[in-house]
Amino acid sequence: MTSREFQDKLARRARRAGISPTAELAARLEVYYRLLDVWNTKINLTGLTLAEASPEAIDRLLIEPLTAAKYVPAGASRMIDIGSGGGSPAIPLALSAPQLQLLMVESKTRKSVFLREAIRALELPGADVATARFEELLARPDLHEAHDLVTSRAVRIEQRTLLVLQAFVRPGGHIFLFRGSGSGDTAEAVTPPLVWKATYPLLESLRSRLVVLEKRPVGRGVPRGTSRHA
Repeated sequence: MTSREFQDKLARRARRAGISPTAELAARLEVYYRLLDVWNTKINLTGLTLAEASPEAIDRLLIEPLTAAKYVPAGASRMIDIGSGGGSPAIPLALSAPQLQLLMVESKTRKSVFLREAIRALELPGADVATARFEELLARPDLHEAHDLVTSRAVRIEQRTLLVLQAFVRPGGHIFLFRGSGSGDTAEAVTPPLVWKATYPLLESLRSRLVVLEKRPVGRGVPRGTSRHA
């Protein structure tokens, strides 16, 4: 598949989603996608078929994170992605919002090696990879309440999971949960200091949605009239 063919496919899927990536962003997304394709033949980074750049692969790996980037709060500067795997949604989202300094958390060493190679190939300034289970990072004081944004697609969301994730978010910061058609309701798992803020539809083709949680400062309750429909 030529670069022009890939870019045509990417542009069509982007238009369908109502977004318009710049030529520079589209070129960097192609670099990431092709690197992922090469490495996926060596280690299992994604179960999607990448060789022909199918609509499902482009939507899941690239378009969905770009759509979610619209909801990154103004002023957000530090992002931590939990269970990064093959780098999506973290890398496309960071490419779309270059002000974000990215830390990807991945417990499997070989996947972490790929993520570091992607950082190098894409020249992502300030990006890094932590090879660890996310729970283990609680032992790092430098990460406590240090991020404006936590993102996760692969991690199963339970009350104890959110309790750990909120530890990495500064008061006033947000957690982005990428949820698919088969994902259950997360509302019952949300407890203070987290509150449900919004649920946005992402891609109709994937029946996916973005659940946004906000970390309230200590002593600040849930505003009257706020519902919890995550």
